Amino acid sequence: MSTESAGIAVILGSVRNERFGKQVTTWVHKQLAEAGHQVDLIDLAELTFPSNMDPHPDVASFTERIDRVDAVLVVTPEYNHSVPGPLKVAIDAVRNEWQAKPIGFVSYGGMSGGLRAVEALRLIFAELHAVTVRDTVSLHNPWGPAADPTVSYPGQAESEALRTMMQQLLWWANALRAAKLKEPYPT
Repeated sequence: MSTESAGIAVILGSVRNERFGKQVTTWVHKQLAEAGHQVDLIDLAELTFPSNMDPHPDVASFTERIDRVDAVLVVTPEYNHSVPGPLKVAIDAVRNEWQAKPIGFVSYGGMSGGLRAVEALRLIFAELHAVTVRDTVSLHNPWGPAADPTVSYPGQAESEALRTMMQQLLWWANALRAAKLKEPYPT
């Protein structure tokens, strides 16, 4: 792990055609870039994760990108009350690089706004020794407002939620980077 801040990885967890996640991720990326953050946008639809996890260049690249950053922000829909399968496969492809890494979430979906996927991800990341921040950004039924050109969406409330969550994520990133420089995380 580098001693300098390497930025934030934003993982787009949906790989479906016509996915709404691209719109959400574009908004997140724009907000972070405007705030001066260095962002590595990782679109899982552009990577291959073999089901048998044999060595693969995309897995190696994904692992290196996670290792290089100080924090990760996962943009995820909720599929069947849980996490998209390709996102789970990608998370499972990496092991030690998740340790002592802060993770934030932007979720979207129906009435739950993707919160059930976030709760499942919290359990997964806890097992990997990652630190998830409490506050999230949850977009409930975003398809209607996003389709209306007269509405600014996501709006001020969502932007404020993202700003607050990012403050917490970056606090953890700085604290954990300093701690790991002082003493490596015990494995």
